[in-house]
Amino acid sequence: MATNAAGALSPRLTIIGFVDKYVNLYSGNTFLWEKRDGKWTSTTFEQTRAFARRIGAGLMALGLQKGEKVSLLSEGRNLWVLGELGILYAGGVNVPLSIKLEESSDLVFRIRHSDSKYVMVSAQQLPKIRKILPDLPMVEKVIVLDDMPEYGPKEMPLSEIVEMGDRFLAEHEDLFRQRYESIGPDDYANISYTSGTTADPKGILLTHRNYTANVEQAQSVIGVTPQDRMLIILPLDHCFAHVAGFYTMMSYGASIGTVPAGRTPMEALRNIPMSIQELKPTVMLSVPALAKNFKKNIEAGIKAKGPKVEKLYNLALDMAISYNKEGYNKGGITQWWKKPFLALFDKLIFKNVRQALGGQMKFFVGGGALLDIDLQKYYYAIGIPMYQGYGLSEATPIISANAPARHILGSSGCVVKPMEIRICDSDGKDLPYGEKGEIVIKGENVMAGYWKNPKATAETIVDGWLHTGDMGYMRDKDFLYVVGRFKSLLISADGEKYSPEGIEESMVENSRYIDQIVLHNSQDPYTIALLVPNKDALKAYVKEHAPELAPDSEPARRMMLEKLQDEVNSYRKGGANYGAFPERWLPAAVCVLPEPFTEQNHMVNSTMKIVRGKVEKAYEDRMKFAYTPEGKNIVNEMNLSSL
Repeated sequence: MATNAAGALSPRLTIIGFVDKYVNLYSGNTFLWEKRDGKWTSTTFEQTRAFARRIGAGLMALGLQKGEKVSLLSEGRNLWVLGELGILYAGGVNVPLSIKLEESSDLVFRIRHSDSKYVMVSAQQLPKIRKILPDLPMVEKVIVLDDMPEYGPKEMPLSEIVEMGDRFLAEHEDLFRQRYESIGPDDYANISYTSGTTADPKGILLTHRNYTANVEQAQSVIGVTPQDRMLIILPLDHCFAHVAGFYTMMSYGASIGTVPAGRTPMEALRNIPMSIQELKPTVMLSVPALAKNFKKNIEAGIKAKGPKVEKLYNLALDMAISYNKEGYNKGGITQWWKKPFLALFDKLIFKNVRQALGGQMKFFVGGGALLDIDLQKYYYAIGIPMYQGYGLSEATPIISANAPARHILGSSGCVVKPMEIRICDSDGKDLPYGEKGEIVIKGENVMAGYWKNPKATAETIVDGWLHTGDMGYMRDKDFLYVVGRFKSLLISADGEKYSPEGIEESMVENSRYIDQIVLHNSQDPYTIALLVPNKDALKAYVKEHAPELAPDSEPARRMMLEKLQDEVNSYRKGGANYGAFPERWLPAAVCVLPEPFTEQNHMVNSTMKIVRGKVEKAYEDRMKFAYTPEGKNIVNEMNLSSL
């Protein structure tokens, strides 16, 4: 038994017990929303369980044994959720795979390493599986979620599995019940592969209890109502969407919708605004890259309304940000006069801004990476707070979160309960409030380990304590601040360690000419920057200040490089951003790169977080050049050729 947030003892539920509990409570409520033939259709809690049981029984009839693995490769949709629940009802283990994996070797490694005997796949992703099937002799069946005109060897439709399930339930319902009742809380439910920087990612082994415990913990910090709707815009294979979306919403009797899949990643992205307008969600999960994108689209819409509207919008924004402070301490005796103005601005400006996000949004939950505080203040000002949370897949994943009832903008929120947390120095000693060290946690949400990797497991979990590899500090007994990854810490020539994330986020946020940036220093003479420029903004700058220059001419490109140097120098003495960071941490040389970091070139992971190791490996030669006298000058041949 475990103690819940209220202090009462809660049973150690399996996911099956969890589903039964909440379906019995909310049987007639809508749980799933999906757009079919141009119309949003609903599936109730009871219908969700009934269909999942049919899939589970069909998998048993097919021969799936308890503990066997099924790889699931599909876009976010009802059948992703139902497929996972079916696998779990049959006593199987789900191995969710990212649809963003394009390299055959990435898929082969995960399916082989997990010992998957079956693969569940959407029609859209099927060509990837067909291509690699000869390399997967252990795969007995490929179950296609969609009906197809014809099937290849080893392939069969899910509809056939469902029919097999109906027959199995009619004849052997007792065997099916025995199977799912035999599942224990410590049995494996999921192997979730990291999108790490190595060729061989780790398989994070999560149990039934890991999931149900983390939902109970999440309920200690954040709550929704049965009337709430979440549009899931993040991949369901990612732990954050999986738990904070799918299972947590189920525990509140609330509903989730998925964005219709596009034929291309760009089409899928274009479907997000349309889905927001149609489904009108009240809550969404977001990551910094999407949050920035929403803000950009909102501000483009404001700009299009003309300079008067833009001026009023900026005035309203500045006033709201100054009034709100860090959220928990908003207002105050010297700010009372702003309240009537803010009420008016909300009616005239922010209400219309919120319409761009459906008009019913209460808040976002931000995760996946550190969320810039200016971005948090922006969303708070327009009336749709973006509450930063923190977690990692090894913790299933939620460790802390801000919420409407308790929040401090800039923090990672209140630590979930019940869970123990320590901040440790390099010797493993506990540090007091306010001092930075490694975040170490203990609780029922800590993974069982890394699949087939006892060495990495022993290094990460010591005496039940999960060493996160993240640096942070506790403000008090409740509020956690996460500073960055220890692995991404930069080390200067004299041994000083510092986190690059804050500098990188600030430079991207404050400059229209910088799209992406990665800082590097590994005990080198100085810090360097790998910078992805916004070429359109730079061309517009040249056109405005030197219209006589052809945009692709060398003088124009030199002018662009000098502008980029000015943007970096704005953080030095005399610059607009001077004092934000110690000057010794700032880049002394800049490598301007020819292409952005994307999921296609594997430099960004599924939550759009830059994978530093892959960026550094890809641009090793450029980095070496940056430590030469010629490379230290931003106007050099390599940088010129990148524009």
